[in-house]
Amino acid sequence: MKSDIFASENMAQHATAPGMTLQNAKSVKYAVNGEMYARQGSMIAFRGNLQFERKGQGVGGMFKRAVTGEGLPLMVVRGQGEAWFAQEAANCFIVDLEQGDGLSVNGRNVLCFDATLSYEITMTKGVGIVGGGLFSSTFSGHGRLGVICEGTPIVIPVSPQLPVFVDTDAVVGWSGGLHTSLNRSQSFGSMIRGGSGEAVQLRLDGEGFVIVRPSEATQTKPTQN
Repeated sequence: MKSDIFASENMAQHATAPGMTLQNAKSVKYAVNGEMYARQGSMIAFRGNLQFERKGQGVGGMFKRAVTGEGLPLMVVRGQGEAWFAQEAANCFIVDLEQGDGLSVNGRNVLCFDATLSYEITMTKGVGIVGGGLFSSTFSGHGRLGVICEGTPIVIPVSPQLPVFVDTDAVVGWSGGLHTSLNRSQSFGSMIRGGSGEAVQLRLDGEGFVIVRPSEATQTKPTQN
């Protein structure tokens, strides 16, 4: 049988070492040797002896589900084998975190991560319910994190002299240590007249970076298995 679909770049190869790698731009491959974590419903294929267990209440005592439903439903994957993860053909990226690093990621943009990473879901400081109740997933420790993004991400440096303002529907994540607050860029009079569609943004101050996606459309919530 012959077809371009069988091109070498499309063929899955056996992993040579445990852990996370990019299968291609739209999927992550994880060679499991013990356990790892992934968003529920994101597994697209696996081989080997693997078990998938829903984790709706905790990951090592560090996972807290937001009461608004904006949390990240997770599953733990245990055993020996290989699994592939993806989410609606979004672009996939791998982030390597070292001790001392911190990264806050919008829950909708988390795909999978090493069990060695510490994880906590928190309401973004300064935003609160009035800003849409933006919840972020804060990662720290040593390990790898798989992140998804609709479209090509934009990474914007943040400096003490130049804060950055981002739409809460477009933000993917930001570096640890940044101060967040709610910014109002629309006057009350403008709101009365119908508004500009850009009433409030997330303001980031300090030294670091913020990642945004090229879309403000609200992404659908993750599948509940």
